[in-house]
Amino acid sequence: MAPQRNTGAGAEAELPEYAGHYRLESCLGSGGMGVVHLARSTSGMKLAVKVVHAEFAKDPEFRGRFRQEVAAARKVSGAFTASVVDADSEAERPWMATLFIPGPTLSEHVKRNGAMSPAQLRRLMAGLAEALRDIHRVGVVHRDLKPSNVLLAEDGPKVIDFGISRPKDSELRTETGKLIGTPPFMAPEQFRRPREVGPAADLFALGSVMVHAATGRGPFDSDSPYVVAYQVVHDEPDLTGVPETLAPLVLRCLAKEPEDRPTPDELMRELRSVAASYDTQTFIPAQRTEGPPTPEPRVEKPAPRPPRRRGRWAALGAGALGLAAIVALTSVQLLDGNDAAARGSSTPRSTSAAFRPWETAAPGKGTPQCTYGAGKLLCGQNGLVFALDPSDGRLLWRRAVTEAREGRPVVSGGLVQPALDRGRRLTALDPGSGKARWQQAMPAYSGLEPVGGMLLLTGADGTVTGVDGASGDTKWNRRIPGHQAPYFASFAGDRLAYVTSASDDGTSTRVTAVDPETGDVRWDKRLKGSLELVGTSGGSVFLVAVDLVYGDASGVVRYSPEDGTARRVPLAVPLERAQGTVRGNLVYLMGVGGSLVAVDMAAQKQRWSLETGVSRGSAPVADGRHVYVTAPDGRLLAVDGADGGLLGQTPPRLDTHADRIAGALPTPVTADGHVYASAPDGTVFAVAANHPAAW
Repeated sequence: MAPQRNTGAGAEAELPEYAGHYRLESCLGSGGMGVVHLARSTSGMKLAVKVVHAEFAKDPEFRGRFRQEVAAARKVSGAFTASVVDADSEAERPWMATLFIPGPTLSEHVKRNGAMSPAQLRRLMAGLAEALRDIHRVGVVHRDLKPSNVLLAEDGPKVIDFGISRPKDSELRTETGKLIGTPPFMAPEQFRRPREVGPAADLFALGSVMVHAATGRGPFDSDSPYVVAYQVVHDEPDLTGVPETLAPLVLRCLAKEPEDRPTPDELMRELRSVAASYDTQTFIPAQRTEGPPTPEPRVEKPAPRPPRRRGRWAALGAGALGLAAIVALTSVQLLDGNDAAARGSSTPRSTSAAFRPWETAAPGKGTPQCTYGAGKLLCGQNGLVFALDPSDGRLLWRRAVTEAREGRPVVSGGLVQPALDRGRRLTALDPGSGKARWQQAMPAYSGLEPVGGMLLLTGADGTVTGVDGASGDTKWNRRIPGHQAPYFASFAGDRLAYVTSASDDGTSTRVTAVDPETGDVRWDKRLKGSLELVGTSGGSVFLVAVDLVYGDASGVVRYSPEDGTARRVPLAVPLERAQGTVRGNLVYLMGVGGSLVAVDMAAQKQRWSLETGVSRGSAPVADGRHVYVTAPDGRLLAVDGADGGLLGQTPPRLDTHADRIAGALPTPVTADGHVYASAPDGTVFAVAANHPAAW
């Protein structure tokens, strides 16, 4: 089969021809985590095979999320879902095969055919209620029910995509309001109380899905997902266009409080008595094509709707509401009423008198990913690499690099390497001009990590190649004992590279330190539990203990190679898919759902925890005094590293045409007393680190 090009997140050199022993015939679609292909089993049965994007396959967070999806999908496989046939979450490119369902998604159906008839709507609502009943019976909460996750088969709707589903009895976990779909299909508690998301959230989503099926729009409507988030929490839904016989049931599903919504069983009982005309008319959907759907004209919105009943900020204009809604939602409701400005430092640290905060529009499209090196702010942006003057944001040079994917450039040996994915060539750029200094052909590789003046390339077969960053010369080539696919991590101020491999049962993790200059193993240790590297400090290695299935962080481990001791500090509440950084003896962890936690490894205790209110944050960065994270709307938040108080935040910088949130948030960069960040509207900006209250 001819290689296919991926149109989803992250360019791939070539899509695989096989997943396990299933031959991939054509592409059905692409999403944030992977590409879905049409395939056939040995007996000829049609399958839909999801293959994780190459750029995510080496990320333990995404592997954990994929394991979670497979586990949940297997639990709920039945009459109302796509049955799982086979899966391999440990493959180089993890994959899952389900039965192929020949029908369009609800989203495709509405785009092509417009609003559904009342009879079709009743059957859709009944089918989704039955599906949720079965999903909830096995202890799973879907959490991402939306039109694109509903397939219209001849025998009724099927619910698919369990990528963010969770056990419904996990109230102590940091349940998330992660903006993976469009916010109108998320329940208010996913924004207000992310730890309390349960089965009722799926009923709210069902109500929103029904409004979309009946009208072609959601019950809450705006160009900005953050305005929609505010409306979901505070405003009444707009049910204009929903049949009168169904509107009361839809309204109950859209109740603000979970306890006011019906259960799936109650909903089915109500539907049976809605009207004598209730029937079982089939959808008779168009057959699902084995390729992307043909674009159709957008569904026209109904005549102007009556004004909505607004909350206490009704007087705000549309632009102001976009800012006020998210700031109020995060700063007031989820920060215990603290005045962020009042928490600012009264004794600013000295910084360059010539520096003034700046903001500049990046030359390409998308959210820039930046790093600091060779005295420049170096950024990558969808196949483009560029350099900015860190003092004023002036564009110094730009270079199109066809091999590059979206991601921050790599700096090694004083030269700039674009962030590559499954590349076959290395190109080193002069940081002063952007001109190529050297190019080298390389065997195909899927991992690249700069360590000091070296570049470590991980091949598809697990072989590691050490390349001199300054010259491009290959210094060594070998396998790392005990690691089939050694994707390295390195940390500022540490001359070693580290790689981890968890055992199949998650009871232990092998941690290996490698000399990047020679490839020699400096030390090797097997530690208890499933662990992920988070940083190094003072000769010790810090790791996060994670749940093997769901990837939630439950504690922090400090291993000291000098004496072979390992100390473990449990977290008060598990953090969902935590990212972290280390500063001295403090480990800062940011979990999906907005929880930011500080763990003091010297005192052997969790020092503080802050609910930032953001749906998710970037990996945190600490400068010894403050902790910084970026939010999906482009805000930069500063938190007191000592006590967890919110000190300040920048205004949102959200693309006005965006209706989705970037899969990977840019990590802030600190240098010379300044903080550099980037945003979804394509801007890169800089602020002084000494006084966040003035941001």
